[in-house]
Amino acid sequence: MNEKVYKTMARTGAGNVALGIVVLVSGIASGVMMIICGVRLLKRKSEILI
Repeated sequence: MNEKVYKTMARTGAGNVALGIVVLVSGIASGVMMIICGVRLLKRKSEILI
């Protein structure tokens, strides 16, 4: 019984680490994209007519 619990905990821990890495990478990527888009908007603000 203890071995089954240990294996479940190990799989859950590994899954949490993998999910954390995916969330971290996607968060960094979306942040970089937002910065790039913001810089482009600031560069072209004189061309925008409202």
